[in-house]
Amino acid sequence: MQERKALHTLLAKRQEDLPPRRMKDSYLEVILPLGSQPQIREKYLNVYNSVRFGRILEDLDSLGVLICYTHTKQEAQPRSPLSIVTALVDKINLRKKVVHPDCDIKFTGNVSWVGKTSMEVKMHMLQLHDGDYCPVLDATFVMVARDPENKRPAFVNPLIPESPEEEEIFKQGEMNKLKRIDFSTASLLKMAPTAEERNIVHDIFLNTLDTRTVSFRSRVLPPNSVWMEDAKLKGLQICHPQERNIFNRIFGGFLMRKAFELGWATACSCGGSRPFIVSVDDIMFQRPVEVGSLLLLSGQVCYTEKNYIQVRVHSEVYDADTREHHTTNIFHFTFISENEVPRVVPKTYGESMLYLDGKRHFAATMKEI
Repeated sequence: MQERKALHTLLAKRQEDLPPRRMKDSYLEVILPLGSQPQIREKYLNVYNSVRFGRILEDLDSLGVLICYTHTKQEAQPRSPLSIVTALVDKINLRKKVVHPDCDIKFTGNVSWVGKTSMEVKMHMLQLHDGDYCPVLDATFVMVARDPENKRPAFVNPLIPESPEEEEIFKQGEMNKLKRIDFSTASLLKMAPTAEERNIVHDIFLNTLDTRTVSFRSRVLPPNSVWMEDAKLKGLQICHPQERNIFNRIFGGFLMRKAFELGWATACSCGGSRPFIVSVDDIMFQRPVEVGSLLLLSGQVCYTEKNYIQVRVHSEVYDADTREHHTTNIFHFTFISENEVPRVVPKTYGESMLYLDGKRHFAATMKEI
């Protein structure tokens, strides 16, 4: 970090001083040779003889950062003065349930939208079958550029679309940004539920009242249902130096893998059969995780519908010296189970808000896919 301080002089004072880039300037293709190099396969294998999705999340995070460094690279500079970090995972949609462990995978991606200090990256994963690469997933990440010490925002090269198709992609990036602002503004942490959502919560409350008593406190679980408080799992991770990035903080891909694995286990224990990931969305990286931190993960099934399970994983660090807890990430995962799953039922007002938030995320995912 002492060496990186000297790179401050290479930072642009304003975005206009940086040369514009085209989408193809940052385009990268990376092959993961699972088929042609079997020794790599072991790291990616899960118990069902398919590929561990948590490992794919790590690879996507690394690739997203690399694409952004490619976009901002200055030929005259041997080292980049920028610290590029993941701000959020906007959306990952799966096209296939199973990723085969013995076929090569290809990742492609490029910068699709640029603000003053942020970049949207679109990535695609394809797998080799019968000589052709078939689409497996599409991902949209948002990265931010910061100064060499990762303390303040830094300007990035503007992006120039070159064709009507690229204009459309760029426009979609702008719309994605506005959609995120709208979603955040309407958050249940800031705004009251809508009239329709209030009716949903009240109906759930009425359906769980014990008709044999005249009391608001006597609650009965409906058939084929589970109380929300019984549909959660917790985990603890000690953050060792092996998982750090170049800024001496814990690698974002590692956090995503751990959160996904707890989310999958939460969905599995609730649904009673093997869940498959359908979508990942709205992962906000709110604060970095320091090496040596105690990382507390809490997985909660917050909404279910037919075979679908919506899981929220809350991640926080515990400082043993100050005894304070700080939220670092919130993860949202949509799974589909092999069998129909029990309906999850909230008891408290707080759980009802989690339920409505999960319902919103699920509806947004279904609209996309």
